[in-house]
Amino acid sequence: MTSGDPAPAHPVDRARLTQFAPHAPPVYRYEPAPRHTDWVRHYWVPVWDLPSGTTVTEHVLQYPSCLVVVSDTYARFYGVVTGRSTVELTGQGWAVGIMLQPGAGPSVFGRADLRHLADTHVDLASVRSMSPVVAATRQAISIDPTSADQHRLAISELEEHLDHLPTVSDDARQVGALVAMVESDTDLLTVADLSERAGLSQRQLQRLVGRYLGLTPKWLIQRRRLHDASDRLKSGPVYLADLAHDLGYTDQAHFTRDFRKVTGSSPGAFARAQPK
Repeated sequence: MTSGDPAPAHPVDRARLTQFAPHAPPVYRYEPAPRHTDWVRHYWVPVWDLPSGTTVTEHVLQYPSCLVVVSDTYARFYGVVTGRSTVELTGQGWAVGIMLQPGAGPSVFGRADLRHLADTHVDLASVRSMSPVVAATRQAISIDPTSADQHRLAISELEEHLDHLPTVSDDARQVGALVAMVESDTDLLTVADLSERAGLSQRQLQRLVGRYLGLTPKWLIQRRRLHDASDRLKSGPVYLADLAHDLGYTDQAHFTRDFRKVTGSSPGAFARAQPK
């Protein structure tokens, strides 16, 4: 990818509710080095240059992963946003982000339990494992935020610090496996289903997912269903009753309530807002 090229499609774009909105910025994504796959799901770099007086509001249904974000104006560690994540963009700017693997958050953050981090964030200055990398990352990308070479240089600064982290625990890998199970199997519709498939009691599931993500197993399943829903609605015309059935809802009304509660829009209104 060269400077100015459009960002390629990426599977996680289905979480981005506003990817087709006017002036929506490109988001460039990069895979981690093999030695970092226990820690990193992927890196992403949004870059924007908006007309004067224009504000772009980005809405995202976040994946069950903590985030590390270094931008030109802030540097933060984010817990998972359980509802809809909203960011307003104006003027010019950029960010370099790490989507962590689902179980990696506690080790990167430096605390054993992340229940207190859901729906909030902390400054990277308070995260000992990551605070030294902020200045180097900014220096690397600020030379030309649209350049793939500068993106990779900034990412290499982040990776250098990841090299000093301890090995991911067996429990963290198990959480990652649980999330992968939910995301890849649309037949998993209840916590009981997940408990049986994983060979864990529901109490064990609650404890693991709560400690490593600050979430519940039920949230994991609902989020997967809403990602599937938004992806289908963005892809073209669909009968809402059929979509609700495919997602495992008992009726269309239940699906509509869930979708509206989290996204702020009914499925029909969301579909009509997509480009034709």
